[in-house]
Amino acid sequence: MIRRLAPALLLALAALTSGPSLTAQTGSVTLRAPLMLDGRGGSRSDVAVTVSGGRITAVGTAAGPVTYDLTGLTLLPGFIDTHVHIGWHFDASDRYATGPEPADQAVLYAAENAWVTMMAGFTTVQSVGAASDKALRTAIARGVFPGPRLLSSLGQIANPKLTPDELRAAVRTFKADGADLVKIFASASIRDGGVPTLSQVQLDAACGEATAQGLRSMVHAHAAEAMMRAARAGCTVVEHGGLANAEALALLAEKGVWFDPNIGLVTQNYLENRKKFLGIGNYTDEGFASMEKALGLKDAMFSAALATKGLKMVMGTDAVAGAHGQNMREILERVKSGQAPAEAIKSLTSLAAASMNLEKEIGAIAIGLQADLVAVEGNPLTDITALQRVRFVMRGGKIYKNERR
Repeated sequence: MIRRLAPALLLALAALTSGPSLTAQTGSVTLRAPLMLDGRGGSRSDVAVTVSGGRITAVGTAAGPVTYDLTGLTLLPGFIDTHVHIGWHFDASDRYATGPEPADQAVLYAAENAWVTMMAGFTTVQSVGAASDKALRTAIARGVFPGPRLLSSLGQIANPKLTPDELRAAVRTFKADGADLVKIFASASIRDGGVPTLSQVQLDAACGEATAQGLRSMVHAHAAEAMMRAARAGCTVVEHGGLANAEALALLAEKGVWFDPNIGLVTQNYLENRKKFLGIGNYTDEGFASMEKALGLKDAMFSAALATKGLKMVMGTDAVAGAHGQNMREILERVKSGQAPAEAIKSLTSLAAASMNLEKEIGAIAIGLQADLVAVEGNPLTDITALQRVRFVMRGGKIYKNERR
């Protein structure tokens, strides 16, 4: 369980960006590792990676002196979580915070979540999302707070009564506000049965306008019919799919829509923290019973997804209050449920980057890409739990964690 940081410590995080433990390199530095997994399915032994100006400038055979010797570790691209709620937290009463709170307090909780997430090796996350994400996104980009690269939808479209024209207008508003993508609810929560809530015409309007505005569209959809409507509408990615069937998965594959099943963390976290959510909104006894039922269906759904030819699966956790920093549990569960470790690693590196149209910037260890690098203790191809033993984190050429033994 992640230990909550004291507010005073959070206030000190900004100062850490210039401290000795967080090192920004002004010249070239070289990292040597006995094993490198490049994020695209390739691997190399005894490799050296050179970084300059925040980017990778060389990848080759280790020879001669290096700046950082990562003996005993495996080097990978920085991890990516395509679905978090970075601001969700438990309040001073240890309950899920839903009511109004001072803006400075809220952003400190979000900054804490960002920090523990990056310490777990996640150098990029996509928050979907709240308007308050905007201030944190700006602060991280400016270097005020140390944290992962942050993308955000700045909110979501969830009102099923909106007309097609109103949906298009909502998308344009998010675009004007600076959103990186649009989050759309096409079904109810699994706690409310997961039934479809938007018609085909409504989804056509929302995702079509997102495409016209140059925005990606992420669709919350549990029911098979909601998933198929999203596929027909040309939406970018479908989340959850708790009630998916073979027909829905096949249509996602046919239309080239990404699928993010969220099987390893979000529901488990809710159940582990039941007392902190129970009685708030639809977090009722009936809602928890629905989540437990859905959890029992995950293996069959995920097995069907793995068996669907051409289905593009990406890694997202839907990390909420209590789950930040535990993001890698998603990958461990996917491997336990049948996904090959190499494919799972691709889903949280190169494939995650491609799903966000960032494959030319992040998601792999390759010349010209951002120097987002993580080193873990052990070989995740033979022991996937190695991904939880993060000893070294670099984002954009700056070292945020170095716990080499």
